Amino acid sequence: MSSKASPSFDVVVVGGGHAGIEAALVCARLGLRTALATFDKDKIGEMSCNPAIGGLGKGQLVKEVDALSGEMGLAIDQTGIQFRTLNASRGPAVRSSRAQADRAAYCWRMVKTLCSTPNLTVIETEVLAIETAGRRVAGVRIRGDIVVSAQAVVITTGTFLCGLMHTGEKQISGGRMGEQASVRLSESLRHLGLSVGRLKTGTPARLYAPSIDTTKLTEQPGDVPVRPFSLRTDCSRMRQLEREQVSCWITSTNAQTHEIIAANVKRSPLFNGQIKGTGPRYCPSIEDKVFRFPERSSHHIFLEPEGRDSDVVYPNGISTSLPADVQEEFIRSICGLEKVKILRHGYAVEYDFVDPRELDAALKVKKLEGLYLAGQINGTSGYEEAAAQGILAGINAAHYVLNREPLIIRRDQGYLGVMVDDLINTGVLEPYRMFTSRAEYRLHLREDNADARLVPVARALGLVNDEHWRLFEERQRRLASEKQRLEQTMLKPVDEHNRWLRTLGSVEIEDSISLAALLRRPEIRCADIFASFPPADCLSEFEVERLETEIKFEGYLKRQEEDIARLQRMEQLEIPRSFCYGAVGGLSVEVRERLSHIRPRTLGQASRIAGVTPAAVSLVAIHVRRGQSAQNRSL
Repeated sequence: MSSKASPSFDVVVVGGGHAGIEAALVCARLGLRTALATFDKDKIGEMSCNPAIGGLGKGQLVKEVDALSGEMGLAIDQTGIQFRTLNASRGPAVRSSRAQADRAAYCWRMVKTLCSTPNLTVIETEVLAIETAGRRVAGVRIRGDIVVSAQAVVITTGTFLCGLMHTGEKQISGGRMGEQASVRLSESLRHLGLSVGRLKTGTPARLYAPSIDTTKLTEQPGDVPVRPFSLRTDCSRMRQLEREQVSCWITSTNAQTHEIIAANVKRSPLFNGQIKGTGPRYCPSIEDKVFRFPERSSHHIFLEPEGRDSDVVYPNGISTSLPADVQEEFIRSICGLEKVKILRHGYAVEYDFVDPRELDAALKVKKLEGLYLAGQINGTSGYEEAAAQGILAGINAAHYVLNREPLIIRRDQGYLGVMVDDLINTGVLEPYRMFTSRAEYRLHLREDNADARLVPVARALGLVNDEHWRLFEERQRRLASEKQRLEQTMLKPVDEHNRWLRTLGSVEIEDSISLAALLRRPEIRCADIFASFPPADCLSEFEVERLETEIKFEGYLKRQEEDIARLQRMEQLEIPRSFCYGAVGGLSVEVRERLSHIRPRTLGQASRIAGVTPAAVSLVAIHVRRGQSAQNRSL
């Protein structure tokens, strides 16, 4: 774009990472003329850190993105080299999928998808500023002093906003090794009056696979059969998933490793004051681990191949910003890595972020109509958290242009709702990472029912085609039909049935009992029942697991549904945007300030703001209801 022309789009998405991908695709698929502005088209979907998708709490987010017709689940199904279920031996509420990706293949697939999507234009440029017209966004200013006009803008800059990389005392401006930082855009956001802070993340060295002695290490193979992320991964793609998986390897640090790190702590940017930003508590650097957990004699390291045919290995667990010579020394003190060749040293990166309390539940900036933020700019970490925010911000940017109501995902609807609600109500002191423990209703928000929770939402938005919807309805019908059969099929207390129960290690029955009631016994599985009482429909292995979970945990699920109903009653009481908290007698100055700054949309949201007491919520509720009564009387 060398001319001074002023191109025009409905939506401009800034940044080609995991948030930007989902935001741009969903806007284009909703029929809007969409531009994705990025430094380098070939880096769209680049995995800056670990070459994997999913994980605890994160796998649930990926499946929710997929249920909303996002791209991440399909992409990892097609480019994954190893698939595993984490917490497989634990309850269904905390099980999560994770897959190792072929880094290059994943990136190329995303580039190809975006460049071939109708209504979507990829522009290689730097975005310098947000253009405004009064209190509305008007577009962006890009390199060459060109204004790209748009009705809505979605910012998804990742770690590039004033990014600064650290390896020992060496500092390089950039958001990722070998790529420039975005400086002027950060100044523009500050000029708009947004609260901008500083965070930090890090990445480990990259290792040369042939120089690793795997004979000393523990192998970690993938799961068979493979559990796909996307419900749109059809039978032909399932056969593709059955290809040979690539193993990871496990090693660990030791006393010598820790001694080397401790002896060089003064050379660490993390400890000598060089790094100002706050790092992720749940994914600390190795030097941080050594000093935070002195009682630990070792820390696990997962050696993760970066591709099926790649010689690059990612050592998950030893992110560091120590000087290169120290990295060489401590890495070679680790079992199996004594003669390892280091291809690239690890580094930390500091970057700017916007206080997410500047946003509403649609991820829109409160101070400016048409401006949306998603991903690490909101203080989160991780590809999955970014993608989930990206699709929500994209949908809402499109709805803004189309003059539709914003999409709000509630806490009981998805981990996406939990994450956004946490961000906009409490802000962040460190990079936010999703965990299953963050959700009050995690048994309800399982991986296996993400489609039931969110596909109808996506269908109503026009994101689910007829074939996808038909497959969804058939799946729901099969599950409902089989659940009904199990509940209605009664076993009588005859010798044949009691002999069968004895073979399963279960007690005999004295009265008639349904198959569903038997399935609630901990020692009996769906497979046991189906072996003697086959289902009418052919259910997949994963559908059987979901059916079993919903029957075995029916009592717990019903209690959660009651809790959810109570929450929804609070969420239904909306607080007017113009509501004056200063007029509510009995509120402390601190509570007034917090409520006035965040401007909660509902009474439920107000109750989740840190420092807002139940008594304060009750006072607000009384005044809101009085206002509603007065309004009704005047009609």
